[in-house]
Amino acid sequence: MEARSGGGGEKNGGGTEPRKWTEPPMFTYDVPTPPGEKKDTTVPLPKSYSPRYVEAAWYSWWEKEGFFTPEYHAQLPHREDATFAMCMPPPNVTGSLHLGHALTVAIQDAIVRWNRMRGRRVLWVPGCDHAGIATQVVVEQRLQRESGISRRDLTRDQFLQHVWRWKHEKGDEIYQQLRLLGSSLDWHRARFTMEAGYSEAVTEAFVHLYEAGLVYRGRQLVNWSCALGSAISDIEVESCPLKGRTLVSVPGYQEKVVFGELAHLAYPTEDGGGEVVVATTRPETVPGDVAVAVNPDDPRYSHLHGVRVRHPLTGHLLPVITDPLVDPDFGTGAVKVSPGHDHTDHQLAKRHQLPLPTVITDTGHMAANCPPWLQGMARFDARRAVMSAFTDSGLFRGSRDHPMVLRLCSRSRDVVEPLLRSQWFVRCQEMAVSAMEAVDRGDLTFTPASLKSNWNIWLSNVSDWCVSRQLWWGHRIPAYRVALPSSPPVQEVVGSDWVVGRSEVEARRTAAQTLGVDECDITLTQDADVLDTWFSSALFPFAAMGWPRKTDDLCSFYPNSLLETGTDLLFFWVARMVMLGERLTGSLPFPQVLFHPLLRDSHGRKMSKSLGNVIDPRHLITGSSLQHLQEELSHKHLHPREKQLVLEGQCQNFPHGIPECGTDAMRLTLCSRGHGEDVSVDVASFLSARRFCNKMWNAVRFTLSSLPPDLQPLPTHQVRPEAAIDRWALGCLHGAVGACERGFLQKDLSMVTIAARHYWQHQLCDVYLECVKAVLQGSVRGDAEMGVQVLLLCVEGGLRLLAPFMPFLTEELWQRLPPTPHKLYPSISIAPYPSVTHTPDWSCRDVELDFELVQEVVRAVRGVRAEYRLTREKPHLFVSGPPEISARLRPFLGPLQTLSRTGGVELLHPGEGPPPGTVPAVVTHTCRVHLMLQGGVDPQTERARLADQRRRLEAELATAEGRSHGDGFTEKVPERVRSEQNSKMSALRAQLEWISEAERGLGEPGDRP
Repeated sequence: MEARSGGGGEKNGGGTEPRKWTEPPMFTYDVPTPPGEKKDTTVPLPKSYSPRYVEAAWYSWWEKEGFFTPEYHAQLPHREDATFAMCMPPPNVTGSLHLGHALTVAIQDAIVRWNRMRGRRVLWVPGCDHAGIATQVVVEQRLQRESGISRRDLTRDQFLQHVWRWKHEKGDEIYQQLRLLGSSLDWHRARFTMEAGYSEAVTEAFVHLYEAGLVYRGRQLVNWSCALGSAISDIEVESCPLKGRTLVSVPGYQEKVVFGELAHLAYPTEDGGGEVVVATTRPETVPGDVAVAVNPDDPRYSHLHGVRVRHPLTGHLLPVITDPLVDPDFGTGAVKVSPGHDHTDHQLAKRHQLPLPTVITDTGHMAANCPPWLQGMARFDARRAVMSAFTDSGLFRGSRDHPMVLRLCSRSRDVVEPLLRSQWFVRCQEMAVSAMEAVDRGDLTFTPASLKSNWNIWLSNVSDWCVSRQLWWGHRIPAYRVALPSSPPVQEVVGSDWVVGRSEVEARRTAAQTLGVDECDITLTQDADVLDTWFSSALFPFAAMGWPRKTDDLCSFYPNSLLETGTDLLFFWVARMVMLGERLTGSLPFPQVLFHPLLRDSHGRKMSKSLGNVIDPRHLITGSSLQHLQEELSHKHLHPREKQLVLEGQCQNFPHGIPECGTDAMRLTLCSRGHGEDVSVDVASFLSARRFCNKMWNAVRFTLSSLPPDLQPLPTHQVRPEAAIDRWALGCLHGAVGACERGFLQKDLSMVTIAARHYWQHQLCDVYLECVKAVLQGSVRGDAEMGVQVLLLCVEGGLRLLAPFMPFLTEELWQRLPPTPHKLYPSISIAPYPSVTHTPDWSCRDVELDFELVQEVVRAVRGVRAEYRLTREKPHLFVSGPPEISARLRPFLGPLQTLSRTGGVELLHPGEGPPPGTVPAVVTHTCRVHLMLQGGVDPQTERARLADQRRRLEAELATAEGRSHGDGFTEKVPERVRSEQNSKMSALRAQLEWISEAERGLGEPGDRP
């Protein structure tokens, strides 16, 4: 075992400037332990908590023993005939887990471990998503960097070989990180979305939906990334708000491109006698204009209804159409209609039966149907060329700043281009209605329930889902273009010359039957596109169980019991799982969805690489210096400008690096947040949880040192102490058990963590341990033998309360406790979770109320001690009050003496005054404490200090009385202000009375202490 110490920083409580922290010594576990063997717990515990020591060796033993498999359920003595199944949202194979993943893992694992400890048969399925676009981009960058070649230099099969090679190198990295987080997943059932069995499910789903008429091929506007050469999903589109004219870097352009500018362009009327000035942010789409549109109720253009204007570049005549979709307040109130590159324009063109030309190609260049001088030009170069043409022709009417939202591809940082493309789409309306009805019936519930309205709004307006992606990595679409020898190649008639099949053989058979020809006369060409990654992800709850095959897992664990995920995936993932799950399996994939909020930093900002505020869970677990953070950054392939932003953000957010907090502290912190909209976290909150871990560590070390070697733990039901403090401690444990159980049942993990932390910190450590320590050391009277039994029971039960959140620390400490009825289990991870049903009812309201009085007395004494700066002294304490006060305090005299750090406690009889030399403090209106100061303080110094306080208070009181007795105070001053003034004067008089009593307690100036 070796130790080291270091330093760092954390946020201070009152500001944003980081302050340095002192990192405690680090201990390491150095006992040779082969993977899968149980950790040696016979060696002494280190003097302080060290995450690296605690988290060593446990996980491989858990995994080898099979604790995380549903099959282990048969070995549980307390097993129930109930099942709990859940799938982890499969992280992308492309990289490392971030803190959002850690939040998901912490919450899900806590729920999973709690269900396992309840005796349920539990399955938590891990997986990894092939992440089509993200993976292809990473591999393409790697090829370019290492070999200087692009994807286009290879065949599809050659490129896919590189992808699979990269996957085999990196794929296990995600799983190792999940192990590091303590995830109790069944690794035997891990699924990768591109493996053979899963691919079979994806193909079956597509074919099934096609045969049901829910998949079709059509030509519609899609989000297109010219840099990737592919359609992208909405979740891969980032909205970048611009306040006005802004220069933006766009891939493929040497110079920055201007956005946030509204150009006013004139379109002459057919007769040449007038013009219509349109406003547009996209002059490059002018070649694709098919009309000019105005609002029918806009009086400025009523004279132009039915008129035609001349296209400024081609001279073609364009109709002026009227439609309420046009916003009269936008620009000039007149807009050009380019249906091939704008969703609203596309809707207008379809309403008015206008043509739908596309003037920008897949690569972002101007198409062949543009004027010759524009053909082949890059789209944003064409923007400048079009603006110059309008200027040269005298039709440019100026421009102005225009706040707008620029849509960027999150993968390529390219500006998203709406393009008309022939793609495969899923009809969602019918399935969306069914999904809404499931929520309305209560078959599907959300936590928080407020998300139901978002659910209904989105599904009520859902559009068809484009599932085609122009990639090489992914599930190849099982659709085939049909050609006959007698048919000359023709342009595709959308959807009419395609067949779909589970295999080429099936597709050929279908085509032959449909066309009435022999199979050998047909030539099939499979669609080169792949399916949207979200399509395969939407199948995960049942595909991971073996669907479409009727496997044992599918029968036993589908539908899942719960889905837990982030609110940002409500539509992209949850809604699609519900729609496809119900359609393909006949059952909802889960009856409940628990949503966690988004994480933000301490400034309330969304965690983003560009802000440098992203926290890698591994850095929180093991710690990292700022230098190491920046060295890691140097190995990442970011744009130089983005890298500079990250460097600046790291210096601002982590100037002293990140301290070693450990997995348990991280998990506990993440689970301590409620179901709010967003959650702000910073390093200081994780560091606080680490200190709590150390408090638990010290508590168990003390417990172990206090247990006699021959201790025989009593069965739980035989622990019936007489001492009031022991009964109070057991009542606290019973209350914590009830609160934790309620929290888990309500899926409110913050309730559980708050209750468990309060029990450990404020009841067990701060109070009971101090009291029982005094008994064991003989400084106060008490039943030491029963105190040890109660202490062991409280510590062991408390460890099981926190086991779902802190698996490593609780296992390390629990394994070292002597055998108790619950220690008959090999691991705390499968021991029964404390439940009020199986816990004796130790609660006693009278004892709780009496001890609340004790704590009020202690607070009053501590106030006096602070007032007189008594740090090491242990003065005698006298308590005065009616007989019922003495009766309530008498059973707690020992704890009262310990917690107030006094030399003794005496309860005064009614009418009996305190001895000279004491100072008073009010506890309640009937109870006072008197602390003996003679011999503990210098009377002359204290009299002077009290005199200064008296003069200050008398001056304040005189000012307040003068104001209240002034002219018009009663008539002119509001009643609320008068009441506050009276309360202030009463408080000042009470303080003066206290000073008088304190002066009397010090005696006359000539008295000797």
